[in-house]
Amino acid sequence: MGGIITRVPTTERYQRPAGLAFFLIIAGFIAFAAAFALTLDKIHLLEDPNAQLSCSFSVLIGCATNLSSPQGAVLGFPNPLIGLAAWSVVITIGMAILAGARFARWFWVGLNIGMVAAITFVIWLIGQSIFVLDVLCPWCMVTWAVTIPAFLAVTLYNFKVGNLPGGASVRRFAGAAYSWIFVITIVCYIVFFIVAQVNMDVLNRL
Repeated sequence: MGGIITRVPTTERYQRPAGLAFFLIIAGFIAFAAAFALTLDKIHLLEDPNAQLSCSFSVLIGCATNLSSPQGAVLGFPNPLIGLAAWSVVITIGMAILAGARFARWFWVGLNIGMVAAITFVIWLIGQSIFVLDVLCPWCMVTWAVTIPAFLAVTLYNFKVGNLPGGASVRRFAGAAYSWIFVITIVCYIVFFIVAQVNMDVLNRL
């Protein structure tokens, strides 16, 4: 009938997470650069085991011990290669979001699984550096410093928008915490420093 107008119900408008996208791109480039630097240092060590690396500042601060240890090649090849591959993916995802890509829920869950694996690996590496190797690798710490907020940002975003299971209270909490990622990250850095100071006496050995 010509006089009747049928209205199509509208769905909730998708809000592109531009802030998260920019962060993933910037964090990805920083971590990629650190992984690239570590890869070059590993090549220098393979060429000359006694090479003086640019990241080696003292007995406490340096990359050679980490790169030459079994912990530096957990999967049988240098850990930095994992970083080169993984952070390239993160950068690509961030750019895709800015370009207008809208990912399915399973994709976000998969990204979160990757971030869980990354933060678990980083926590293990931090423990190995502090309690076993007794040395702090500068480029490694750059990667650690980036992985922590990246994990928080992706996880809290997924809970906030419902990509991860949780009720309304969980979504509200995640939304509030999402705005405090910077503060939460700083607290994590402080905890790391305290643990390193207690076990390595960092301040007196610098």
